[in-house]
Amino acid sequence: MTMATPQTRTRPTVNSDMGEGIGLHRFGNDPELLQVVDLANVACGFHAGDPDIMSATVAGAVAHGVRIGAHPSLPDQWGFGRRAMVLTPEEVESLVRYQVGALTGFLLQHGAELHHLKPHGSLYGMVAKDPALMESVAAVAADYGVAVLGMAGTAHEAVCAERGVPFVAELYVDLDYNAEGGLIIQRTPHATDPGAAAERVAQALEQGTVRAEDGTELPMRFESVCVHSDASGAPAVARAVREAIDAHVPAG
Repeated sequence: MTMATPQTRTRPTVNSDMGEGIGLHRFGNDPELLQVVDLANVACGFHAGDPDIMSATVAGAVAHGVRIGAHPSLPDQWGFGRRAMVLTPEEVESLVRYQVGALTGFLLQHGAELHHLKPHGSLYGMVAKDPALMESVAAVAADYGVAVLGMAGTAHEAVCAERGVPFVAELYVDLDYNAEGGLIIQRTPHATDPGAAAERVAQALEQGTVRAEDGTELPMRFESVCVHSDASGAPAVARAVREAIDAHVPAG
């Protein structure tokens, strides 16, 4: 295993997946999180979100000075985008481009700009492992001139580097890692202890590692910490993460 090194002292951002509702139903803690996070990854309708929710989420992010990214998904509302599909690179590019285009309409409405892209759920995992599929995501990001949020050491990072697309590596505090460094995706969210989330951030900053589910110490590089909005207790988790960042990397 590669030797871990302490996280560099660039101040990490906090990001959250938002706008994950449909119709009258809301599944997240967006209003509270918008007071804490730096980046909002807005659902674009394929796994969650609809026009009214997208518009309201963008408006809320603008009001709080939160930068906005697109959170495109597989076309799977029934499974919340957490079931893998067999797709060609051309199909992936089309579905990402379609969803990003939808979001940009609401960004224009509210006087905001697209800041980044972050694939959702199973699409995130699929393009992490398949450079050809990741090329499709990077192509859209390049056209808009924005960064991609993803996992260090995967096709997310490698393809972005090859194409000259800015890349922002993420740390997850409300999902577990397996021994190979992959995320363990659950179909339904679970509660996360805010103290444990803070400890993960502190370890990653101090030692450059995180502990996998089986106890393996994994090297970890990151520039942003993800806190999912749809998990119970997410605002408390986000505040604990922010406090851990403040304690280790004070604002300049």
